[in-house]
Amino acid sequence: MTIRVVLADDQALLRSAFKVLVNSEPDMEVVGEAADGAQAVALARSERADVVLMDIRMPGTDGLAATRMITADPELSDVRIVMLTTFEVDEYVVQSLRAGASGFLGKGAEPEELLGAIRVAHAGEALLSPAATKGLIATFLAQGPGAEAVGEGGRGRTERLAALTAREREVLVHVAGGLSNDEIAERLDVSPLTVKTHVNRAMAKLGARDRAQLVVTAYESGLVRPRVE
Repeated sequence: MTIRVVLADDQALLRSAFKVLVNSEPDMEVVGEAADGAQAVALARSERADVVLMDIRMPGTDGLAATRMITADPELSDVRIVMLTTFEVDEYVVQSLRAGASGFLGKGAEPEELLGAIRVAHAGEALLSPAATKGLIATFLAQGPGAEAVGEGGRGRTERLAALTAREREVLVHVAGGLSNDEIAERLDVSPLTVKTHVNRAMAKLGARDRAQLVVTAYESGLVRPRVE
């Protein structure tokens, strides 16, 4: 299966470089290029994109607004979004995760990191840039526990935690810790397939698009709290 990619960045030269890189891979192709968020949303729909590489800062409709538009559209529920940013320590990164992005990547990432990010996002996994520690992301996610930060959606996810079984909560804690299914299986002495089943059930109950949203929910609900180093 070929991964259909849309590139959204207001810098034409950067889009061209990404296009050459992506099209050099046998399992993916660029199906559209956008200079702003509105174009990215339109292309995600018309080109049946699997993954959108979305710049956060663009003129007009920025990447954050475009991400919200895509994740709010039921017809685009299978589209995964990887945010591209120059500054990886950025509040916009956290807003992007809350908006439904699968993760983010710095524009200075190595080519293999970018290609790997596309594959990871397409597989439904959480993507957190190696240059930004999980502790830092957790700290941002834990900020502002009030209505302004969490919002109606955040409170709804918190309430839905009650629907999770004890085992599903346990698995969710490990997911928020950045562990893979194999690593969780080893911790709990169960099979990776069993872990995957628990993860999928938790996603369904919490209305999460992918693994990244489980991480957001775990922190915003207070189920997991950031470590104080």
